Amino acid sequence: MDKHLKNKRIKKNKNEIEPQEIFLDTVAKKKEDDFGISEKRFEVPLSKKVFWSLITVFFILISILWGEAFYFQVIQGKTFSDLSKKNKFVIHSIEAERGVIYDKNMKQLVFNKPIFDLVCQKEELPKKEKQKNKIIMEVSQIAQKNYDDLRKKIDDSDFSSIPILKDINHEMLVFLETKIIAGKLPGFQIKNNAVREYGQDTFFSHLIGYERKTGEKIGLESYYDETLKTKLGEIKIKRDASGNIISKKVISLPESGKSLVLNIDSGLEKKISEEMKKSLARVGSKVGAAVAIDPRTGGILALVSEPGFDNNLFSQKMSENKWEKMQNNPINPLFNRAISGKGYPTGSVIKPIVGIAALEEGIITSKTKIYCPLKICVQNRWHPEKEDCFPDWRFHGTSDIKKAIAESINTFFYIIGGGYEDFNGLGVRKIKKWFEAFGFGSKTGIDLPGEGQGVLPVIDKNWLLGNTYHLSIGQGAFTATPLEVAVAFVPIANKGRLLEPHIVKEIVDTNKNLIEKIEPKIIRENFVKKENLNIIREAMRETTLTGTAANYLKNLPVTSAAKTGTAQTGKKTKDGKDYSNSWITVFAPYENPKIVLTIMIKDVKEGNVAVKPVAREVLNWYFSQENQLNNE
Repeated sequence: MDKHLKNKRIKKNKNEIEPQEIFLDTVAKKKEDDFGISEKRFEVPLSKKVFWSLITVFFILISILWGEAFYFQVIQGKTFSDLSKKNKFVIHSIEAERGVIYDKNMKQLVFNKPIFDLVCQKEELPKKEKQKNKIIMEVSQIAQKNYDDLRKKIDDSDFSSIPILKDINHEMLVFLETKIIAGKLPGFQIKNNAVREYGQDTFFSHLIGYERKTGEKIGLESYYDETLKTKLGEIKIKRDASGNIISKKVISLPESGKSLVLNIDSGLEKKISEEMKKSLARVGSKVGAAVAIDPRTGGILALVSEPGFDNNLFSQKMSENKWEKMQNNPINPLFNRAISGKGYPTGSVIKPIVGIAALEEGIITSKTKIYCPLKICVQNRWHPEKEDCFPDWRFHGTSDIKKAIAESINTFFYIIGGGYEDFNGLGVRKIKKWFEAFGFGSKTGIDLPGEGQGVLPVIDKNWLLGNTYHLSIGQGAFTATPLEVAVAFVPIANKGRLLEPHIVKEIVDTNKNLIEKIEPKIIRENFVKKENLNIIREAMRETTLTGTAANYLKNLPVTSAAKTGTAQTGKKTKDGKDYSNSWITVFAPYENPKIVLTIMIKDVKEGNVAVKPVAREVLNWYFSQENQLNNE
């Protein structure tokens, strides 16, 4: 281009039209034809109708948004907040061990056996349904459980931790642990638990009882549950939106249960059980019970009920067949015969209490002598022409209270109990009063659940003299538990103090440090004159020297005092002989007693000796063990 023209511009006429303007005019003309809008104006005002329509739509949208926000944040705010926290935080329990149980010599009687369970942690399952189904399906196959049932169990549970398999065997445990560690079973974990393990012998079964996984408990496990049970700890686990663990925080530490130290001598308990089983087999009986008490403290040294049962069947695993067999057993091995029920007729073992009543009420003195015929006969109230006769087991002649107890003379106690001819006896009300004073007819307060109590007579217008005679020798409308009998002889042994029996001696922590010592509790004291107690003690001593127990207890390692008893049950053998409950109560050493031992064997055939051999063997063993310890 010529340099003279380079800076020159052509001035166009204002009426000239450039090519692009021709094109825009064409488009504008088309819009004006189609929509009625002219491009000749830069702004086109909206009509009022369109304007208010837009405003209305705008406010409707705003109202909807505000309403939704209000609903989610205010009305449902707490619910969604809780759900959010639940997804974000999971609280797991930290287990601790239940307290254990020791005998008086710190021999452990109860253990915590570790077991392993497979559990589902519901919040930790995958969120995606397909993945969750796959994992639950795999677990159902491993556990050999129906998939639909397992899925329903998990979905319907209100708990975060759901048990799937309990007490897994070692092979299954290794297999599951391998998969869980490899991350192939998210939402499932192995949980370390513990179950109670008891000794294999059954002689502690009623005393200690059991704790089942279901929570059911009996025996000491029940009575001292608050002491033995643990306090669970808690750990808070924080997760991100993907379920990954961000942090763990211990909220509270677990606390193990406290442990019990018993007054029980496990060696004595075992010896009584063994000797009782021998005697039961020898005399053809199946049921018996025994109680040993320290008369200085009221502490229970042994408490045996035969037959017993295996506690481990309840705490761990029991087949349906074993449960049915136990339930259908006619002699009911679950029943604690030492303390439960309404007791048993006592027979002559109760005569020392009747003797105390007669001395205390002034009916007799230690020098009173009464002629004791072979039988006593009195006029029948309803048929005056007839007599009711009450026999003795043999003729004894003239007797005082010491001889009457030593030789167990029935007619002596008929007379001092109910009276005869010109001799005024105690009468039923005074006998009952003194039975109650020694604890009969009421619970002893022993620290075990399920204690029963014996039966005292109901005195009404139909009460007969013959009923009083029967009561005077422990027959008729009177029963007692073996525990009641043992407790009643404690004040005779210790010269005046009726004590509440207790099994637990101390409560200790996991390191066996003392937390609480159980002190003796006196129910009643000084309610019998010392001189009268001494008379009865001397009579019971004579029983072991020349009386009904002499053949068995005369040559013990220590001196002793005793009373035997035979209570007819009303049942007879096929050859017409009577069945009786056989009793003995003995305390030793005589001068300063350390043990009161009561033994009862039920349904002994007439002519058989059941309890005296048991007492002899037990006391021989017990004091031989004590002498051995003293010499070491």
